[in-house]
Amino acid sequence: MNEILESVHGGPDAQGVAEHDFSTNANACGPCPAVLEAVQRADASRYPDPHYAELREQLGAFHGVSAERVVMAASASEFMHRISALAARRGVRHARVPAHGYGDYSRAAQAWGLVLTHDLSVSALHWACEPSSPLGSLDVAVSQWLRQPDAADWRVLDCAYAPLRLDGQSTIVPETAWQLWTPNKALALTGVRAAYAIAPAHVSPAQFHALRAMAASWPVGAHGVAMLQAWTGAAAQRWLRESLVTLNRWKSDQMLVCDALGWHIVGGSLANYFTARLPAGCDMLRLLTTLRKHGIKLRDCASFGLPQHVRLGVLPPVSQAALKRHAMGEYIQ
Repeated sequence: MNEILESVHGGPDAQGVAEHDFSTNANACGPCPAVLEAVQRADASRYPDPHYAELREQLGAFHGVSAERVVMAASASEFMHRISALAARRGVRHARVPAHGYGDYSRAAQAWGLVLTHDLSVSALHWACEPSSPLGSLDVAVSQWLRQPDAADWRVLDCAYAPLRLDGQSTIVPETAWQLWTPNKALALTGVRAAYAIAPAHVSPAQFHALRAMAASWPVGAHGVAMLQAWTGAAAQRWLRESLVTLNRWKSDQMLVCDALGWHIVGGSLANYFTARLPAGCDMLRLLTTLRKHGIKLRDCASFGLPQHVRLGVLPPVSQAALKRHAMGEYIQ
């Protein structure tokens, strides 16, 4: 049996929480005050409604779809495994993932026996993410889905970073694709684990109900329910729009820091993060280790298939100054 790939993530590590953590893509303007207050007021002494009826109605109204199309999930990663399992049970034998993307797409496929393929002629569980991670760019699969709506693939669009687009545009979701939403990044509450998916209108009731039946009871706890309810509110959406203006300004400044360090920015990111290629002569392991000792953490992109690259979430000026000071000091030695 093949060994399951280890999951690689940014964020806290064995050394704790980095003071300047560029390794995650959470909204650096947060947490969102209205949502944080709702989470703090959540009644954790009681079970949530096991069917999440009111929450699903709110989410459906927010997205302009029937509540019956909303599936609750413990997290995006949990849904990735669940839909991979269902696809395998229903006879799908392959999975198609972005060339550079979140490792849990492949991990879930491997766990459930789906063979990764780039062959567009075979039916597959097909993943896309827009803006993509780590590059933050448009995903070519989305435009392909829009041109070819009748393919037999199971299509899932990861919308984790859609609320964090800084170009003023909205990601167009093909009608044939599942939508997977995890607003905790946009709200800067990544410690609250809650997600939901929206089924395409054409999905058969049997497939839809099977996916729900495969979930554990109460996949989303009281704090997750509070976060998702507040996410749909006017206060949260207003705060998010205002935060994007600040993130845009910080991003421009942070890209100048990378230019000063001789790091080449790649991918044309539309989001609150971007990827940079380090100079060929730079000892990346030494650099990352030294920066971590100074409370600075970057995301090594090797697990995304991009060695000698780092992903940087956009952070405030004080963090950018720390990065420039310590990276410059290490690089010029």
